[in-house]
Amino acid sequence: MRYYLQGRLSFLSYISLIFIVPLLCCFALPAFSQTDVIDPGPTLIGEGIPKIPASLALSVKRYTSAYGLPLAGWNPTKHEVWLKDLANKTTILSRVDLPGADRQALSIIPIGGVYDLYFDSSGKYIVYDKDSDGNEEFQMFLYELQSRKISAITNGKSRNTEPVWSNKGDRIIYSSSPLGSNGVSLFLMNPFDPSGNRLLVNSTGSYLKAFDWSPDDSKAVFCDFNSNASSSLWLVDLASGRKEQLSPSSANGDYYDSPQFSKDGKGVYAITDHDAEMRRLAYVDLKSKEFKYLSSPIEWDVEEFRLSPNGSKLAFITNEEGISHLHLFDVDTGKDTEVRSLAVGILSDLHWQNDSENLAFNLKSSRTPNDVYSVNTKTLGIEHWSKALGANVDLAQSPEPELIHWKSFDARTISGFLYRPPAKFTGKRPVVVEIHGGPEEQYRPSFWGQDNYLLGELGIAKIYPNIRGSSGFGKTFLNLDNGLKREDAVKDVGALFDWIKSQPDLDSDRVMITGASYGGFIALLVGEKYPNRVQIIQSIAGPTDLVTFLENTEGWRRDVRRAEYGDERDPKMRNFLENMSPRKNAEKIARPLFIVQGQNDPRVKLSEAEEFISAVKKNNTPVWYLLAKDEGHDFINQRTIDFEFYSTVLFIKEYLLK
Repeated sequence: MRYYLQGRLSFLSYISLIFIVPLLCCFALPAFSQTDVIDPGPTLIGEGIPKIPASLALSVKRYTSAYGLPLAGWNPTKHEVWLKDLANKTTILSRVDLPGADRQALSIIPIGGVYDLYFDSSGKYIVYDKDSDGNEEFQMFLYELQSRKISAITNGKSRNTEPVWSNKGDRIIYSSSPLGSNGVSLFLMNPFDPSGNRLLVNSTGSYLKAFDWSPDDSKAVFCDFNSNASSSLWLVDLASGRKEQLSPSSANGDYYDSPQFSKDGKGVYAITDHDAEMRRLAYVDLKSKEFKYLSSPIEWDVEEFRLSPNGSKLAFITNEEGISHLHLFDVDTGKDTEVRSLAVGILSDLHWQNDSENLAFNLKSSRTPNDVYSVNTKTLGIEHWSKALGANVDLAQSPEPELIHWKSFDARTISGFLYRPPAKFTGKRPVVVEIHGGPEEQYRPSFWGQDNYLLGELGIAKIYPNIRGSSGFGKTFLNLDNGLKREDAVKDVGALFDWIKSQPDLDSDRVMITGASYGGFIALLVGEKYPNRVQIIQSIAGPTDLVTFLENTEGWRRDVRRAEYGDERDPKMRNFLENMSPRKNAEKIARPLFIVQGQNDPRVKLSEAEEFISAVKKNNTPVWYLLAKDEGHDFINQRTIDFEFYSTVLFIKEYLLK
């Protein structure tokens, strides 16, 4: 249930759309026909998928109705947090003026497909970017909160993302790439007068992303990403366009991220794995280029940090085997204080209040869709601003993950998280193994109502492995699957199958392998290499041939992906990728297969799925196929998300549980 708004809203309509519509959207079910089956609608095309009973949707909704709104920031002038809801056709902003109080109307943007909101320092203006039906051809718009006026500020002929406001609030730097071109460059614009838009730093094929302006707005700091795991750190003078590399050249593929200027403008803080296995918080002196490491005693990745407005404190988050730990670092004394009174989970989106005393953030866990907290950095007192809503089951009873380890083919230890079904299910339990995307991502315990349905209603165990190539375990581990080593990641899954067989409560004869994006690609490789260990296979938006994937993926990301997968233009690499290709080896797929694809996917083109399906059908293998005509790489429409899961449940019931 989604709504477009036209013209001026009455106050009653405004309140209704901010509070009633999101609630209805959360509980809304797809249309039922007179025969009590779900109508997928005109945008979802299914092949091989049986009709889905309406009763299944009602059962699933008990587990998937819970939701939480993420943090948008602080009110610039008082102790009040703002929340954002980007899930619907209408983008909603609300405010909470006291911890635990009800949400109240703040503003709405009558537009869907919004990727994110970027506030100026006054909190009066927002730049947001949106695409159409998941095509990722993002355009940027200026929105004034008070008047609700919307102005397009990009020309529709380029892909535009990640704007960074100047301190004065009169300009933005953003990443942009002309449609069909290679690489992502930096542009400078006055959003109130876009006619002066100009190129700031030109890319040669890599991805450039700005992060911060100097205190006097004369310079900016940015990263040049050669891959998702390798980048360099740069300074650019905004008047002359002269750029200066701050990071030393390295043959080891160092990584830099999230640079921010110090309060005096004499240095830059950044996350880097330079001279280390893990990603540390560093201070770079702009004059000497010397590095000072601030988080060295902590042997885990720093994944996010934020300098307080007065420059006296650094808040940073470490990722310790998937669990977040919040630290407060005193810039003057060097003292590091860990905030230990928080619930176990994943923290994100650090936002300082202007007083430099209160710090807000999101918290997610296996039992928390998204809650918003803040900590007072003087007293270490915690305030719980916003809780999840709409739960139809007791979230406190949701199964918690168990960290597991196993040895792979080369004696390297691989880890993952296992969710066991409730004790009411006896006997050996079937297992779903889900591979994360990236491949540089990392599975971390978070809330997912669909998993709770599989566990609580079907008695299925769920395993999320962090195979080699995953982030969070050091630079060496991150690069263990690059190029010609790609199949070693598949062997990690094979070793997991051995571990499953050793567990008395898990059924190694009933295993499903699934994944999205890169995870879908690995799922197909696993299905081909271990046909006797896998009962059913699912791939969601996964490449089926890395050669054609690299040749056809959008130019703004092609060279970055080549750094990970290998350059298909090199004959040796091309031969390796072709021999490994699931599409070229489709005759090895002997188990039931379910392919899900968005028609507008700019990353993994539609042809990847359809050519593979045609090849697999020659094996007389059961194939289910779901095509979403109004989606891209990541599904955003709730109808699509729901119908895909209902179909997956039937697929599991038909081929794994019978």
